Amino acid sequence: MNALEVKNLVKYFDKVKAVDDVSFDVPEGSIFGLIGRNGAGKTTTIRMMMNIYTPDNGEVILRGDKVDGSFKNKVGYLPEERGLYKKMKVLDTLMFFAELKGKSGRDIEKKAKKYLEQFDLKDRMLSKVEDLSKGNQQKIQFIATILHDPEFIILDEPFSGLDPINTNLLKEIILEKKKEGKVIIFSTHLMDFAEKMCDHIAMIDKGKIILDGSLSQAKKKFAQKNVSLNYEGDISFLNSLPFIESINDFGNNTQIQLKDASYSQDLLKALVEKNVTVKQFNANDISLHEIFVQLAGKLEGEVLTAEVPNVQ
Repeated sequence: MNALEVKNLVKYFDKVKAVDDVSFDVPEGSIFGLIGRNGAGKTTTIRMMMNIYTPDNGEVILRGDKVDGSFKNKVGYLPEERGLYKKMKVLDTLMFFAELKGKSGRDIEKKAKKYLEQFDLKDRMLSKVEDLSKGNQQKIQFIATILHDPEFIILDEPFSGLDPINTNLLKEIILEKKKEGKVIIFSTHLMDFAEKMCDHIAMIDKGKIILDGSLSQAKKKFAQKNVSLNYEGDISFLNSLPFIESINDFGNNTQIQLKDASYSQDLLKALVEKNVTVKQFNANDISLHEIFVQLAGKLEGEVLTAEVPNVQ
């Protein structure tokens, strides 16, 4: 069952079509990733879902009914551009945002202090927001997003500005919220986070959806002719092999696209014969980053004869 259905959203800014006929479904109890490069249309799409922007065409359906202004009370929204009142004290800020969502009193204050302790900020609860680092302000904004216990949590580039320890803490809380049955939507250009956390994705590029559906099915679909290789040595000879379609080399880790999946053993044999040390050889394996490069590259090319795939 779908919690949200986004149908044929279109948004113009002057004569520029920022979002072009975008459709996707967000299943109940899932972590859903809206992914793509900066400027692809992610934030504009989210703002239409939130009823902040009015779409020029299309609609958003919440559990069978068209989204209206009441949806905002069911949502915790972390915008990409932060919106804290810098002169307010940290605890006052959290209580203020909770009250805007109809939550107040000792219980919500106790909950706020618990989150501050969890994020190692309890000793700063009487500090002004402007006295915090950007990373700590990001943590305050995240706490404000989830403090009122929303049904939907929408996070726009949530890991921006966070160090690895706090990134991991944020990830753990997001996973906890998923276990509680919350619907979590996050927008990011960081493919590795989306790949590790999301159940379903919609990939957007230049305002258009280029892939949507189950992440596991998407990877299965695109991995059929792909080999993930970790190695030591010189693999420049691979460019001359007739069964190689393309090579995306990251140094010691390389994604290789074959002309047919049956050539994987020929590739392995060629590597061994050339004395390449093969540390890891995964046939039918592909990263979300590599899928995006393939799809966005096709869309940017002069010729596009195949339909952009839709993974259901």
